[in-house]
Amino acid sequence: MFERPDAGERAVVVHVTFKQYASGPNLDEFYELVTSAGAQAIETVSASRDKPHPRFFIGTGKADELKATVASCHADVVLVNHELSPAQERNLEKHLECRVIDRTRLILDIFAQRARSFEGKLQVELAQLKHLSTRLVRGWTHLERQKGGIGLRGPGETQLESDRRMIGKRIKQINERLRRVRSQRQQSARSRKRALLSTVSIVGYTNAGKSTLFNRLTGSEIYAADQLFATLDTTLRRFNVTGEHPALLSDTVGFIRDLPPELIAAFQATLEETAEAALLLHVVDCSAVEAGENIAEVHRVLERLGVRDTPMIEVFNKIDLHEAIEPHVERNAAGQVTRVWVSANTGAGMHLLLESIAEYLNQSKVHKRLLVPPEAGRLRAKLYSFGAVVDETILDNGGWALEVTLASARWQTLLDRIAPEMREFNIAEPSEPAASTSPRADSLAV
Repeated sequence: MFERPDAGERAVVVHVTFKQYASGPNLDEFYELVTSAGAQAIETVSASRDKPHPRFFIGTGKADELKATVASCHADVVLVNHELSPAQERNLEKHLECRVIDRTRLILDIFAQRARSFEGKLQVELAQLKHLSTRLVRGWTHLERQKGGIGLRGPGETQLESDRRMIGKRIKQINERLRRVRSQRQQSARSRKRALLSTVSIVGYTNAGKSTLFNRLTGSEIYAADQLFATLDTTLRRFNVTGEHPALLSDTVGFIRDLPPELIAAFQATLEETAEAALLLHVVDCSAVEAGENIAEVHRVLERLGVRDTPMIEVFNKIDLHEAIEPHVERNAAGQVTRVWVSANTGAGMHLLLESIAEYLNQSKVHKRLLVPPEAGRLRAKLYSFGAVVDETILDNGGWALEVTLASARWQTLLDRIAPEMREFNIAEPSEPAASTSPRADSLAV
């Protein structure tokens, strides 16, 4: 049995092309994953097959070639750009006498390195434990297994069962902690609804420039780097939108092809922010060779998350890498904004994006004329905080005649909150004359 080193950075990459599939995992993208994990790809072994080999995934001959390559390069680890079954992973490790890590485990490792928040660390640990639970036999191949016959009953099965119980117990603990965190987030979401704040959520393929765009729009300084999964934790910040002041901008984890199901399940609660957003900004790296496939993958993940009807603007980012592309807006036949071309790095086109966001959030506006008594000063202040007041006239009794413009969702929420009090003063369309310049002065509790 080989000894696993605590760490190792010299890696041999294995990439297999299957003839029955038109497209498979991208090798260049996998190199970026390897770099993001802190490893150095010193050699690549490629193969072409009709289907995976049941024992070694790559076939016996290619496995012998890989063993020779590992020995000659003094590699510490073999990284496979595919998902291996537990048996294939175990057989390769035994044959190569070094660690073997498939694509899923590599992504999980990157997430474990990048998670910063308490919730993010819990989510990654949960995904790792669920993945590990199917591969426990790998770590205990040096123990005997229970067999039939006198003298052949060893302690191995007992140890495996003990490990499974420990992992199962830890998974239950993490799920309970995540349940409490999710409850706290839902409470925060209810608070935002009470504050009548619209949420705009940034989604997109990893390394498309989402965090850079987030910093540009909000003036924040969250970590952003030219690498895969630079940030994992969802971040919320306020930003100003004309006619919808203020709004919330949410930055989420990036997507990637063959994202492990364990990670999607673990981050389900975090990505609920996306499902509840009023608008999605789908950031696309327009310089990427496979931009079309990346867009399709993001749509597939959103579909799995149940995000189907939320309005979306495609933000084609990194136009500074193309000399011939200028910032501009594309619209569909109905005149709605569908795509905005910008550079989050240089700031080019940011005004077009903000105008497009405002257009979407403001497209269903309610225009009303309110005659507000002097005692309703808190309501007047709140309407001003929303940026909803278009015109104001001071009445003889000290009250105000306000012309307001609000998104329909905000207007309805406002009505629901102060419905009893709303009956105490006049509400009319802006074009209608005021019913009275001396509205009732009943007390308003906003």
